[in-house]
Amino acid sequence: MLENIQITGNKDTRSGFGDGILEAARKNDKIVALTADLAGSLKLNGFMKEFPERFIQCGIAEANMMGIAAGLTIGGKIPYTTTFANFSTGRVYDQIRQSIAYSGKNVKICASHAGLTLGEDGATHQILEDIGLMKMLPGMTVVVPADYNQTKAATKAIADYEGPVYLRFGRPVWPIFTKEEDFVLGKAQTICNGTDVSIFACGHLVWQAIEAGKILQSKGISVEIINIHTIKPIDEEAVVTSIKKTKCAVTAEEHNIIGGLGDSIAQIAAKNQPIPIEFVGTNDTFGESGKPSELLIKYGLDADSIIKAAEKAIQRKS
Repeated sequence: MLENIQITGNKDTRSGFGDGILEAARKNDKIVALTADLAGSLKLNGFMKEFPERFIQCGIAEANMMGIAAGLTIGGKIPYTTTFANFSTGRVYDQIRQSIAYSGKNVKICASHAGLTLGEDGATHQILEDIGLMKMLPGMTVVVPADYNQTKAATKAIADYEGPVYLRFGRPVWPIFTKEEDFVLGKAQTICNGTDVSIFACGHLVWQAIEAGKILQSKGISVEIINIHTIKPIDEEAVVTSIKKTKCAVTAEEHNIIGGLGDSIAQIAAKNQPIPIEFVGTNDTFGESGKPSELLIKYGLDADSIIKAAEKAIQRKS
């Protein structure tokens, strides 16, 4: 039951990355960190202090950073590139496609400040297309963890995975509700079991889904919430098992509904179990400057929006 989920603290997911890469680097001397003038924002201060010889400051030259990272893999290094999600993808898509994805380079593209919850920096920095950009690249693994613990676990896990990875996380302080040991790359995490509607969520919206699920349960609706932290390769078995049981679904993501998690779930459903699906995400729009919580409400990415989507999906099923 959702009542048993405990908040063990509040911390930003980017701090999970900073702590995770430091722990991973202590165990693996092949890990190097690169940044495009954003070491502080990406919480790399601990890494820089402990491993200065394994840190590369590339300056405001993101495309060059991707090329350097690709080259480092040839020498057996495991490079983690770090900057904001907008600059990690949109600004350098050609370099990622040609120098990293095409040749399957073992680069970990670590992207902070993703989505609307970047907040006051506004539409130019609030990238809402990056999941789609990255998941369409052949061979690219895409991970969107839900909280501090899961981001830390994912940061460590991708060091042991051979191949290019896009790791997406955020800026704001957020509830911590997962355990590190529950993260398995490529395997969905079932938050609670239910029979009336499946809610598939990723990133910050997993917590919003939990909040929505509590209210839905109080209305007598049996909710199944699944954290799809690995968008690609997606856990197709978990998705199919859930939708065959509930016969309707909601997807929730801090991303455009075009090209993101929702598209992946819909494709699986179309092939295996056609069902009514409602999509919670931004609807083909850019964001704007504002407080993260207010932006989530304005653009329909809050718990109330998930509740309405779940009720609509159930109604369509009926």
